[in-house]
Amino acid sequence: MLTPFFSVLFVVLPLISCVASFGLVESGNNYVVTTDGGLIFTVEKTSGDVTSLVYNGVEVQSSNKRSHVASGIGATCSWLRGGNSNNYILITCITSTATQYYMARYKDAAVHMATYTNGWTYSELRYIARLKHSVMSTGYTASTIAGSSSIVEDDDVFNVGSQTRSKFYSSRQFIDDAIAGPVSGSGVYAWMIKPGMTSFEGSSGGPFFRDIDNQNGDTDNEIYFYMNSAHTQTEALRQGFHGPYALTFTNGTTPSTFDHFPIWDQFSSNLSGYTTQAGRGRVTGQATGFPSSDASYITVGFSNSAAQYWVRTNTSGNFVSPYMKPGTYTMTLYRVELAIATSSVTVSAGGTVSQNIASAETTPSYIWKIGALDGTPRGFLNADKIETMHPSDARMSSWSGITYTVGSTADASFPMSLFQNISSVTVKFNLTSSQTGARTLVIATTLSYGGGRPAVVVNSWSGSVPAAPVKIDSRGVTRGTWRGYNERYTWSVPSGTLVTGSNTLTITVASGSGGSGYLSPNFVFDSVYLY
Repeated sequence: MLTPFFSVLFVVLPLISCVASFGLVESGNNYVVTTDGGLIFTVEKTSGDVTSLVYNGVEVQSSNKRSHVASGIGATCSWLRGGNSNNYILITCITSTATQYYMARYKDAAVHMATYTNGWTYSELRYIARLKHSVMSTGYTASTIAGSSSIVEDDDVFNVGSQTRSKFYSSRQFIDDAIAGPVSGSGVYAWMIKPGMTSFEGSSGGPFFRDIDNQNGDTDNEIYFYMNSAHTQTEALRQGFHGPYALTFTNGTTPSTFDHFPIWDQFSSNLSGYTTQAGRGRVTGQATGFPSSDASYITVGFSNSAAQYWVRTNTSGNFVSPYMKPGTYTMTLYRVELAIATSSVTVSAGGTVSQNIASAETTPSYIWKIGALDGTPRGFLNADKIETMHPSDARMSSWSGITYTVGSTADASFPMSLFQNISSVTVKFNLTSSQTGARTLVIATTLSYGGGRPAVVVNSWSGSVPAAPVKIDSRGVTRGTWRGYNERYTWSVPSGTLVTGSNTLTITVASGSGGSGYLSPNFVFDSVYLY
């Protein structure tokens, strides 16, 4: 039974001390919640902002800025207590286009949260917890910008000593981002937990999309849950229920993710857009047709306009999906990050549907191939660094003057990306007489910027410049991501072009757009092959 608390307290005590055990006290314009698990947090009831976070007596909330969804939504809040043994408090903060939920659980040092949107028109939706850098000074190294000496790019990539740093370099792919953190200091560790496999169901971009987790600056040390953004986004942003997620505090122990349904299902009648576990269904099946060498890197995804889900298979291809909202979904089979099959599947409330999916990928008879053709640039030069530093970083290997010889040069010497104003690549290869004649050249890319796409010259023959790729209106590789549309460019190399013996392929960047340096038109390689 849910019991609203409407009584007014006539004695207003200091915020931090006004609740001695689990409960909520209204103090002026604030809701002060004690979890009895070491955490006391305060929500301003006329904005929905968190204004205080005290863990084991240490105030960690920034005094410079507040913690809130988006940049603050100016909500009007109410609260109730209920759930199992009356051990939960739910705060609801409402505006015309968004609702922010905060939940406290007895003996749990966490602020459990969820966000509902309906008509949200902004390009970003994220919860940002701003913690005091003076108290919690440690964050992700790659996103620690405290003490920065200069700006590298667009006021969000900085030089710190000899390294480039950015909040974007804290990002992890959604499929691997169940626990972000820690942000720590003074014996306090903060984490952002996205429990289960459904916290990203209202987000966009798919399993391999990535977004910001941390920025550690001179004043604030921030930890995020990015639900949606236009940061190299490949699909429309979803509305509805986002999360749940939890800002969790420990004394150093790494928390575990958890099943959120027993917590939130209790309050389903009080939550807009929420679907209980009983109101969901699952898909079980087997993925087949993929190479055994990739058996540990197979993912099945599900998406429609309302929700998205994913699950990694076991090495035999067997899978069981998360609990999904009822509806018809596009079911996608990924080998590493490359989509290799799609089908349709319908999920019903309370049911489990069995549906297999088989690879539709075909493999030509390669004369030669550079790269794995797996939807990523992994294995190429600088691909091991690009997620955590800018292409200009001194730790990067040189992007320019690269010649790759098929059969003798390792893929690790082939550049993961080309930048129009900085780099090109020359590929040398030998052919036998039986390998000459009319052939097909393919360049697979994962991402482009500024309309960048490959232009090729084979010996003395110049291939036609392909049409511009689908535009993503966002920086990409300089922000540490290669996730895009996975496009392939194909040229029919005419008979008489290739010769027995030595041949040369030159690849440059074509574009009708401008730009300088690493923001000149560019693209990211997946694979190059001739057949």
